[in-house]
Amino acid sequence: MNISIIGATGYSGVELIRLLLTHPEANIVAVYSNSQTGKAMQEVYPHLTHIFTDDLAEIDCGRIRNEADVVFIATPSGVSGKLVPQLMDGKLKVIDVSGDFRLATPELYTRWYGKETAEQEYIDQAVYGLSEWNADAIRETKLLANPGCYPTATLLSLLPLLKADLIDGKSIIVDAKSGVTGAGRGLSLGTHFCEVNESISAYKVGKHQHTPEIEQTLTQLTGKEAVISFTPHLVPMNRGILTTAYASLKEGVTAEQVAEAYADAYEGKPFVRLRPGAYPKTKEVYGSNYCDIAWHVDERTGRVIVLGVIDNVVKGAAGQAVQNMNLMFGLPETTGLAFTPVYP
Repeated sequence: MNISIIGATGYSGVELIRLLLTHPEANIVAVYSNSQTGKAMQEVYPHLTHIFTDDLAEIDCGRIRNEADVVFIATPSGVSGKLVPQLMDGKLKVIDVSGDFRLATPELYTRWYGKETAEQEYIDQAVYGLSEWNADAIRETKLLANPGCYPTATLLSLLPLLKADLIDGKSIIVDAKSGVTGAGRGLSLGTHFCEVNESISAYKVGKHQHTPEIEQTLTQLTGKEAVISFTPHLVPMNRGILTTAYASLKEGVTAEQVAEAYADAYEGKPFVRLRPGAYPKTKEVYGSNYCDIAWHVDERTGRVIVLGVIDNVVKGAAGQAVQNMNLMFGLPETTGLAFTPVYP
């Protein structure tokens, strides 16, 4: 497969390069960046010296349509919505790693992101790429909306319970913690070393843009209404997300039913590792496409507490995008992704 990457200098973009360079069916034909046009990738990322030396080109949608089978768009929000109408032509398949096609309407997107996005016509064509739950639709689409990092860990944790009707969908509380790469490579005071180191902080309480994405997907994939309280936190590490989700169990639900719901949902799913009763750490999935999930039934309060961990740059972005590419081109999901986590 001939592959182009738009936004190759961000953390998701360079992670795509890392994964695709060892993918047996992938051939990166061009990398694009408006902010770094003309530079070599090894100039922007010296760790790629003697590995990947291509120059960064200015975005050229006509060239991409002519030379690529699939294009990954790893740009800031508000960009891909303008690019996709110029790319949706002929055989080209588009995987959007930004958030422009995740929400159901332009109005909902503008309300939460504060920007304009694509027209409804293109939003309606996009398939939400939660690989473990939407594989059939992913295989048939030409436009894929790759899930956000927080939503990936949260949805994989909660969907089995809501699908099996074991929890009250309006009782969900999600406490989420992310490494600093989740904020992107752009400079800001909030991600300055001296501000982040030896500290932990909440942000965007009650107004994070991933909230409607989580609620929308929980409802769409289960047919049951879901309303969540979602609070993200920034922690002083490079990679990783830990989500702790709380939900009230319905009357009479047992720990055995909870375990059965997870076993049924993820049987044969190679990138979800179930660890009942455990305490997964982000270190245990670092650099991999795994999502580790553990759950604890609190009989005293009638709640279930679900812990989910992912590498936000891999399973939360580039890795899941490659997993979705594999599905879109009829390849085994694990192609190019069957590597173990980095430890310690």
